[in-house]
Amino acid sequence: MYALDQVMFTCPLPITLRREPVENVVLLDENGYASGTAAKASVHHAQTPLHLAFSSYLFNSEGQFLLTRRAESKRTWPGVWTNTCCGHPAPGESMSDSVQRRLRQELGIDTAKLALVLPGFRYEARMANGVLENEACPVYAAYTADLMGQSPPDPDPAEVGDARWVDWDEFCEAVRAGRQPISPWCAMQLRELTALGPSPLDWAPADAADLPPAALS
Repeated sequence: MYALDQVMFTCPLPITLRREPVENVVLLDENGYASGTAAKASVHHAQTPLHLAFSSYLFNSEGQFLLTRRAESKRTWPGVWTNTCCGHPAPGESMSDSVQRRLRQELGIDTAKLALVLPGFRYEARMANGVLENEACPVYAAYTADLMGQSPPDPDPAEVGDARWVDWDEFCEAVRAGRQPISPWCAMQLRELTALGPSPLDWAPADAADLPPAALS
C-alpha cells in the first residue's frame, strides 16, 4: 500500500484588469472622405496615413495668444513651441466638440468661443527620426474673456510642457525673424493666418462647407 500525500490547491480569485479606452483617429482618402479608423497610439510612423486633425489658437480679449510648448513625452515634436492645442476628432465627434474637449483636457479651459478660420489646411511634416505627420487639419480661433494675462488654469503635464500669453504681432515678428522656433505646422498655418488680417479678434469665420467631407458628418 502506498500512502497518498494530500496537497491543497487554491485557485486565486480572478483579477479584473482595467483597460484604458483606445483613442481612434479618422483616416481619410485623398478627397477628404472617411476611409476607416486607426488607433492614435500607432498611427504615426514613417508612412503615416492621411487622417483628420485640428489646430486651435486661443486669444484673450486683448488679442494675446496662448503659446504652448509640447511635453517632452510627446511622440511627435516633443518640447517644441506651437499653437495653443492640437487634436484628433474621434469617429463620430464634431470638429467643434473635439476642439472644446482638447482645450479642456490639455489646459483646463472649459469655455471658449470658436471660429473656423482655415477649413482646408492640410500638411505633411517629417521629423528627423523619420516619423511623418500627414493631416487634414482645419484651424480654429478660440476666444476667451476670462483668462486675460493669466496662466492656463490646469495644464496637463503629459501634454503641455509650458505655456505663456504673448502679443500676437510680437509673436509673428519673432517667428519671421527666427527668434521663436515653432512646430512646422504652426509655421505653415501662420503664413495663412496673417493673411486674414492683423487683428485675430477681427478675423472673419470661414465657411464650414469648405471643411473636409469627413469633418461634416
